[in-house]
Amino acid sequence: MASASAKVVTRFAPSPTGFLHIGGARTALFNWLYARHHGGTYLLRIEDTDRARSTEPAIEAIFDGLRWLGLDGDEPATFQFERSARHAEVAHELLAKGAAYRCYLTPEELAERRAAAQAERRTFRIDSEWRDADPATWPADAPYVVRIKAPREGETTIADEVQGSVTVANSEIDDFVLLRSDGTPTYMLAVVVDDHDMGVTHVIRGDDHLNNAFRQIVILNAMGWPVPTYAHVPMINGADGAKLSKRHGAIGVDAYRDEMGLLPEAVFNYLLRLGWGHGDREEITREEAIELFDLAGVGKSPSRFDIKKLENLNGHYIREADDARLASLVAPRMGPHADEALLAQAMPQLKLRAKTLDELAAGAAFLFKERPLALDEKAAGLMTDDARDLLARISARLVGEADWTVPALEANLKAFAEDLGLGLGKLAQPMRAALTGTTTSPGIFDVLALLGRDESLARLDAQAARAEAGPAN
Repeated sequence: MASASAKVVTRFAPSPTGFLHIGGARTALFNWLYARHHGGTYLLRIEDTDRARSTEPAIEAIFDGLRWLGLDGDEPATFQFERSARHAEVAHELLAKGAAYRCYLTPEELAERRAAAQAERRTFRIDSEWRDADPATWPADAPYVVRIKAPREGETTIADEVQGSVTVANSEIDDFVLLRSDGTPTYMLAVVVDDHDMGVTHVIRGDDHLNNAFRQIVILNAMGWPVPTYAHVPMINGADGAKLSKRHGAIGVDAYRDEMGLLPEAVFNYLLRLGWGHGDREEITREEAIELFDLAGVGKSPSRFDIKKLENLNGHYIREADDARLASLVAPRMGPHADEALLAQAMPQLKLRAKTLDELAAGAAFLFKERPLALDEKAAGLMTDDARDLLARISARLVGEADWTVPALEANLKAFAEDLGLGLGKLAQPMRAALTGTTTSPGIFDVLALLGRDESLARLDAQAARAEAGPAN
């Protein structure tokens, strides 16, 4: 294993075949935190050897998602495809050492042997006659692949930082391919060479790669390279325990930002707690996470993704967030006429109940509505003739209010409610409907103050004047 005294180097190595998956984001987070906690380096590698599926938009989507979460690499990203010549160089070095061999078995021959193994109900293993063949017998100009000579005796044990000690019999490991017949390197070879050349000391990744580690160790041992410390993290499941998929909701980081309206600090915190824990702590800042994180806190069982829990956590961070920042995030969700300054002024009230940016936008919508306001069904149901008459009387009362502030408006309307022998709620309900078009909003005095004197009175008068015209909707 890697020396404990060596400087820690971790890496996140996604394949750019789509968006940044939420599971990949957590892997990136754990690598970033482990490096930060130990004063090490966190690197990015784009594994773009699948040329048919790797796209520039996908690469940018990954970088964009990582930037949003604050998980940029400490150095410019490495692109695996650009290093193909180096990967092939190592394969030829293994050939020269006798640790690999040219295999001339054709696809047809391999298919025949695989079919025979299936018919005999036995596991298919590569047993190539070319493994120990004299190079003098190599066919001229015939296509071949380069295979590793995997050990056939004994066993290999990985002291995994998450999974514990895991042992596999070497007879279970095939002579897997290093170079394809067209001379291009395989994923298995490229990963090992890149990790070595990048100085990676700790490989923290999903546990679906655990079996790959045993194959990769074969290459490392053959090259005489140090074996990194492995930590294979359990997968993320949906709330029902099944593998996380689109049917459970959004699985791309971009959707959590753009479609669901979540804050990066909330997603960061939630992903941290998804499979890692520190006592009963739920809300953990970025700085605290760096101080506390270590692999010992990572559980062995798959985590269950709970969108409601994430939204509740996001609500916490919305309440903690700067009002001007929230306004700048909400404004683009509200169309071209949203006033950021007014939104920022409204945020202290709007963010008390909101769990997402979309809920903030919905709560702020009344600020930018045009008269005559369309009332939703519940608000329209409040607009009886008596309610409209009351609105007219409230408007007449407020016309004389010179101090259009929350304290002054509250004092005025409370006194008016007492004069009428009504509870304040009897005034607030029709006022809220008239001023916002809904039955839910910030406090009614805040609504009046945010809308301003002229707009507030105009909205009250517009609804009061409909008494003779019939229902508003």
